[in-house]
Amino acid sequence: MEAAAAETTIQSKEEFFTILSGLQEQFEALKPELEVTVRDPALGVEGYVVVWNTAISRGGPLDSCGKGGTRIAPNLSIDEIKMLSRTMALKNAAAGLPLGGAKSGLRADSKEPGFETKYRRFVKLCQPFLYENGGPFGGFGFDMGAQPIHAKWACDELGSTRCFTGKPVDMGGTDYDHEGIAGLGVATAAKALIETQGEKTQDMSFAVQGAGAMGAAVIRYFSEYGGQLKALADPKYDGSWAFDTPVSPGLLRALVAQDMEEAKALLAQEGRYSGEDTQDILFEPVDVILPCAIHNVITETNSYDIKARYISEGANQPVTKEAYPMLMEKGIHVIPDFIANPGGIIAAFVELTSQSDRKVEEAKDYTIIKITENVKKLMDLVSRFGVEPVHAGQYLALSNIFYGIQK
Repeated sequence: MEAAAAETTIQSKEEFFTILSGLQEQFEALKPELEVTVRDPALGVEGYVVVWNTAISRGGPLDSCGKGGTRIAPNLSIDEIKMLSRTMALKNAAAGLPLGGAKSGLRADSKEPGFETKYRRFVKLCQPFLYENGGPFGGFGFDMGAQPIHAKWACDELGSTRCFTGKPVDMGGTDYDHEGIAGLGVATAAKALIETQGEKTQDMSFAVQGAGAMGAAVIRYFSEYGGQLKALADPKYDGSWAFDTPVSPGLLRALVAQDMEEAKALLAQEGRYSGEDTQDILFEPVDVILPCAIHNVITETNSYDIKARYISEGANQPVTKEAYPMLMEKGIHVIPDFIANPGGIIAAFVELTSQSDRKVEEAKDYTIIKITENVKKLMDLVSRFGVEPVHAGQYLALSNIFYGIQK
């Protein structure tokens, strides 16, 4: 049964949750299709690869493949990689991609002496599991602890540019971190959400918490959609800032480029400093909040202080599960992270499947199209059955897994 056919049979909110519960039970019963630990004791190398749910990709351009990033941390464990790869299975399905979930990881400190040797050995040990070599693992990518040079090391060691996504453009990649494609997705999700409510983004005031790579890209793209930056917060800019007048093009460029020296100088001229607490901007009287920093910043305790009408999650789970119904009760619409921020994996999918020499533009176009479609589907379920957006998103992801991706 296709997802669209399943939805037409649902008659009530109660029936929706009965079906969702059944889908969740099926997902809980899934097992990893690849779960491997690789080691080289002589070099002190320990790494992991886990792949889930490649059935969703069968018949697609990456048949029987799962994809996700590569995490590097001194205390990394196989259990963490299993959890992350399972989450990627949901995220990829929620994005409507015919692609299973995967995650790889290296237990190491990327700043330690001799790390390059360890990293190169790690990717070599993982080579037999790569999709290009007949395995289900779609390849390495950027995640916590990763650096741009890692793509060059991996491709050099394995003699292939297909083994790593997010590569520079001159290596045939989409350079999605530099291009801010994940941030484009979050901004697009906010735009699509606003439009489902019969409004336009032009002159919509917005606040961004976290001005790193994701937040800087959100500032860029939502401004390009016509939004007006009214507040931002990041420890590197000493806390929270609000703007009583439109920010200058110079400040906007400095924030997008993460030019700290220039941005700080212009913030002091144009902004109203509201203190070191980066939580403050969440409660500014703006139309849209785009939290791009850390998880659990909007909670059942502070949700009543939110004044915005729309939230698009850029960080991982910035809204707690207890806060979702409270925000909905207030009429505040939230697009959950796994619907709003799959721009990185969409770009990775394009990088692996496209033969075009315009992969950056293609990845951006595909991100805009897919996320706009997914937000509209999500909000249709919210409207029809009165469910929280996070539950509608879970239904979309799980129905794509078990009923097939809706064409």
